[in-house]
Amino acid sequence: MNVVQSVDSVALLPAYLAAGTAVLVLLTDLLLARPRATIVVAALGALGTAVGAALVGAAGERRTFCVGADCSWIFGGRAALVGAVVALLTLGVLGLSAPALRAGRSPVGEYCFLLACSMTGGVVLGAAGDLITLIVALETLTLPLYVLVGLRRGSLASAEAAVTFFVVSVVATTLTLLGAALLYAVTGGLHLDRLSALLAERPELRDLPLTTAAVAVLLVGLAFKVAAVPFHAWAPATYDGAPLPVAAYLSTASKLGGLVALLAVVQRALPPDQTGPVLALLAVLTMTVGNLVALRQRRTVRLLAWSSVAQAGYILAPLGALALAAGRTDEARSAAYAAAMAYAVFFVVLELAAFAAVTALRPAGADGGTLDDLRGAARRHPWRAAALGLALVGLAGLPPGLAGLFAKVTVVRALLDGGAAWLALVVALNAVIGLAYYLRVTAALWAPATTTPGPAAAQAGGGAAAVPVVGVVAVVLAVATVAAVVLGVAPQLVLDLARH
Repeated sequence: MNVVQSVDSVALLPAYLAAGTAVLVLLTDLLLARPRATIVVAALGALGTAVGAALVGAAGERRTFCVGADCSWIFGGRAALVGAVVALLTLGVLGLSAPALRAGRSPVGEYCFLLACSMTGGVVLGAAGDLITLIVALETLTLPLYVLVGLRRGSLASAEAAVTFFVVSVVATTLTLLGAALLYAVTGGLHLDRLSALLAERPELRDLPLTTAAVAVLLVGLAFKVAAVPFHAWAPATYDGAPLPVAAYLSTASKLGGLVALLAVVQRALPPDQTGPVLALLAVLTMTVGNLVALRQRRTVRLLAWSSVAQAGYILAPLGALALAAGRTDEARSAAYAAAMAYAVFFVVLELAAFAAVTALRPAGADGGTLDDLRGAARRHPWRAAALGLALVGLAGLPPGLAGLFAKVTVVRALLDGGAAWLALVVALNAVIGLAYYLRVTAALWAPATTTPGPAAAQAGGGAAAVPVVGVVAVVLAVATVAAVVLGVAPQLVLDLARH
């Protein structure tokens, strides 16, 4: 057998662009030592990566690094969607970071290089066809974030958040690798489609205790990555201690990467009758605990963090239908996978808009503050507050936030088609609970301020000195808001891409 593999460089173009961005950022910072040039190179590289992913994906599915029918790189519509979304999220987070970078609160070269490296992992993750590529891509996405979380100079909270994130991620990676190793020990395969075929052809393998342990350990490792309950405790402290733009990246691109990895192994490798009950339990616990704890939060970023935990539960919910025989038909499974992927895309766009609005309403380089700091913000900055209100209402699943509304409808419809009406009811009840804190924050934006704004608030209020600082953030906020509106008007575009 010929072991020399042909390489399709066109299929690999998005990965080349993402990795090339990291190298160019490093060289620009080294040779020019101009922060603005470094930021521009990183921004253009992220934009080029998004365009490249879209163009390659539009040409149809391409495969490379194949041995027979098993391929390690499969770039189709869903991989293009993931790659483009991750690159655009990186571009948005870079824009949110511009004021703090210009103020010298973080080293520009290192910051942009680490962000580009993380983007490379996200782009590769969507096209991974085997467990090795999947885990390496997931770690490439995550590893730079350890440093980014703790990169804020002179902040003890940032250092503590970085250590927490590092320790938990090491445990999660260890479990994921152990699960992959046990699966290889049972089946002798690593390619996702090959694993599924082997377990289907040899039912006796599925009954082995080692197989059950492998599936459980692999799911637990990936559950840490998406902050699913009860593996979620690291997320609120890490988000709150990280700089606001990095918290936005953790809540969007990083969470999307974890969900893509989980969806890949569930859809293409693991037996649905074994994963379905676990995912159903994780979904119920995650959305319920996330919503209930979010009700008590007084700090803005912690509330968004617990909201992100709850949203992960909604994304996992369609996969819980695999626990039932009706949910394991080809049509029901396809609808469940598409619903989970589409909800993840809708969520990250709305979440980025929410973080961009909070960043625009806060002083440059400041943390997210408390909910009281946002009280009466609409009287000082009506457009920024309106964008935050739209994002929150969308996350709650109410109009005019149509993207969030269609996302929840898609999840409920997939559950009903899969015969999991009880899980659809849990989703609906949790959506009602979520209304309490989303609408509370939205109403506070238009409520009278309880105190007179001090110097810091005045700076955040958009005085003459603050206008240039907020400019780039305002652009990101406007683009994210427009994207959320467009997705809400045309949600079928995302659903069609998620199905392929």
